[in-house]
Amino acid sequence: MIRDRGNIKWQGMFLPEHVKLLREYDRENKKKIKPELDEQQLELMQETICDAMENNLYLCFTYFQNDDFRLMIGKVHYVDQFRGELRIMDKQNELQKIKLNDLINVSYLLEIK
Repeated sequence: MIRDRGNIKWQGMFLPEHVKLLREYDRENKKKIKPELDEQQLELMQETICDAMENNLYLCFTYFQNDDFRLMIGKVHYVDQFRGELRIMDKQNELQKIKLNDLINVSYLLEIK
């Protein structure tokens, strides 16, 4: 029976410095870039947020944090212009905060369970 050692057979050929550089390279390639929003998109998001606050509707927020895209579902509780953040009540009635600069998209949630 042939016993293959997998990656272990190649471990001896790499120096620790090479392994570190390969891991950094891999991390850099997986890093995502925050898209730039134009005025129309920002205005549409603002209108959606105002309408949802007025009618007490759930929204789906897409935002960029820690080099990754994240999703949150909740109702807008308060827009803090001074701090530049949204305060959102999620489905568990916990207060969450999202920076306005991190927002990428805001859309209506059709159905909540």
